[in-house]
Amino acid sequence: MTSGRHGGPRRAVRLLVLVLVPIVLVVVLVMVLSSLQRSLIYFPDATAVPPAAEVLPGARDVVLQTEDGLELGAWLVPAAEHRDRGLGVLYAPGNGGNRAGRAGLAEELARRGFTVLLMDYRGYGGNPGSPDEDGLATDARAAAQLLEDEGFPAQRTIYLGESLGTGVVAALAARRPPAAMVLRSPFTELADVGAHHYPWVPVRLLLRDRFPVLEHVRGSAVPVTVVRGSHDSVIPPELSRRVADGAGHLVEEVVLDGVDHNDPEMFGAPVADALTRLADTLDR
Repeated sequence: MTSGRHGGPRRAVRLLVLVLVPIVLVVVLVMVLSSLQRSLIYFPDATAVPPAAEVLPGARDVVLQTEDGLELGAWLVPAAEHRDRGLGVLYAPGNGGNRAGRAGLAEELARRGFTVLLMDYRGYGGNPGSPDEDGLATDARAAAQLLEDEGFPAQRTIYLGESLGTGVVAALAARRPPAAMVLRSPFTELADVGAHHYPWVPVRLLLRDRFPVLEHVRGSAVPVTVVRGSHDSVIPPELSRRVADGAGHLVEEVVLDGVDHNDPEMFGAPVADALTRLADTLDR
């Protein structure tokens, strides 16, 4: 009889525990993800890079002076003398590695007659600071200013953004419109990427760094080329397609069949060729 009298409350307690424990675990997990979110977005290689001329003949080391007092190393790669088009390219990389890993594409562009500023964000490539959306925007403005000081004002510059860098150059273009812009593996906004990879996390509620690419390019008069891989496992190709569809002035959408996010084609001739075709439309 005693057992029967206490069975109901005990079952209620067990049921309450079964309900509360998963809720508590989810809350704790969300708190952890919220506190660590930037470590899930930015993957800098903070290693100091070699001198520019050791990697790219004729290139030189330059320093970007940011509005908040940082000095950031970057490489300026001159155009091939016999093909100099008088255009600069501001190359804003993605969220991993450092500028040394983009030297091949910078060289491809220089061969085609472009002067390339290959930047590294704060926290990357031996640079001081820690990355976040506002910081990267500040770094990009410093890069644009250096190019202007070198004789390439915005109207003689093409912005090239790669992956996360598409968010950086799209924001820069809204404030400082360039001659044109290439978006390689763009996304509509960063929350859409996070929601794709972590569908069980309230990404839109938690995310602090937004990078609203589509919001910036929609209605913009800046000529845009979008390059995407059909098998991109990092940025869903559908998001890149939506950016192309929503761009105010889309010149070309380049789909690299069978190519993933970090395949060699994404750092080589196909991207350089797309940028060159875009530059040719400016000449016309």
